[in-house]
Amino acid sequence: MSRRCDFVGRKPQSGNNVSHAMNKTRRRWLPNLQNATLHSDILQEGVRVRLSTRAIRTIEKNGGLDSFLMGTPNRKLGPDALAIKKRLEKAQAAAA
Repeated sequence: MSRRCDFVGRKPQSGNNVSHAMNKTRRRWLPNLQNATLHSDILQEGVRVRLSTRAIRTIEKNGGLDSFLMGTPNRKLGPDALAIKKRLEKAQAAAA
């Protein structure tokens, strides 16, 4: 399982630990990934996803999972997010 958020693209960053004596050692900063269940109004069910906390805040700001995915271009979404978006579009077309 990769340490990458499919919704906003957060991934590990690298840099140096710098001691008081200015010794530099390599280190990594990992994104804060959380397992979350988000409710979809179109699908009428909860969708389990692994998101960064930044993605959770962005989704809430945009009005929920459905509006976030429908308003985001496909090129900015990862494969898991695209699969959910495709399910949303299919359910929306069936309801109309």
